[in-house]
Amino acid sequence: MSFYIATVAVYFVVYALGALGLNLQFGLGGIVNFGFIVFEAAGAYTAALTSVGSSSVGAAQSETYFWGTSLPFPIPLILSAVVGGLLALVIGPATMRKMRRDYQAAAMLSFALIANQVVGNTAGFLNGGNGIANVPAPLRSLGGFSLSSYHWVYVGWAFLLGIVVFVICRWISYSPFGRTIRMLRDDEEAASSLGVNAWTVRMRLFVVGGVIAGLTGGLLVEFIGAWSPGAWSYQETFVLLQAVILGGVGSEFGAVFGALVVGVILFQLPSFLPAIGYPGLIDSLQWIVIGFVYLLVLWFAPQGTFRERATLKLGSRSRRLGLNTAARVSGVGPSTAPVGASDTHEEA
Repeated sequence: MSFYIATVAVYFVVYALGALGLNLQFGLGGIVNFGFIVFEAAGAYTAALTSVGSSSVGAAQSETYFWGTSLPFPIPLILSAVVGGLLALVIGPATMRKMRRDYQAAAMLSFALIANQVVGNTAGFLNGGNGIANVPAPLRSLGGFSLSSYHWVYVGWAFLLGIVVFVICRWISYSPFGRTIRMLRDDEEAASSLGVNAWTVRMRLFVVGGVIAGLTGGLLVEFIGAWSPGAWSYQETFVLLQAVILGGVGSEFGAVFGALVVGVILFQLPSFLPAIGYPGLIDSLQWIVIGFVYLLVLWFAPQGTFRERATLKLGSRSRRLGLNTAARVSGVGPSTAPVGASDTHEEA
């Protein structure tokens, strides 16, 4: 029972991190990334390959690797985040520079499907469909923990990492950069007219989301000890997307709440239930329930559980300055504007 609760807790953090990363891209920046799981997979493979060591050593000798080293903790986890960001830096220009958002979504989904099929069907690359196993537990060797106590140590480490990422995402969201990206999301034409480089700003956000995705994959693979193409099918992205929509697009608290409801309660807990009916029935019902919940959210709560908060509050002085700026833009300078116009507006 202890192992079960610890496993669910780690999966909750993993889904929360993924939802936070996707919320930055989709919720904050309006980037429809249907290939988010690929960046998570890149981080997982990186952490595994830099941890497991040579394929000719011990229990892993029957496996085939593209690259194998054995680096101390936490270097593999750091590298997983770096690789996720680098992959975003490579994929971003090809999918976002000159494509509309609906085409971006289709391109990202195609990229996810192609990547999964290529890795799964190329035995000499990342061990094909069998994937990588025997990834060592990173924290167990540091303190000599027993198996049962180690799981809870890893839960504590995962939650600590999750809190740090949450604070960073919260800071980005309410920083000047976050307000700029929201402006781009809501009215790109107006933002561009003010001199905002839409491509550069979105690309930065896309890379940050890739870093979080890579970190998420590294955190997961170091807990479960294995990774294969079956773990990163394109459906995983839609689980995270529904978590973001259910929680509230643009809300960090909403992303965490959505990860708890969709990622853990609806997606992970049923896998621990005893088998009923024919094999695969629970998995089928799982997706039916998730799809039904998604429709309910779209019908009755399209803004999600936690609505996005306004990031800019204007006082009377700010409103007065805003009115004067609007007057100058419209061609009515301060000297020609009607006397007391701003005061009249405030009184109204």
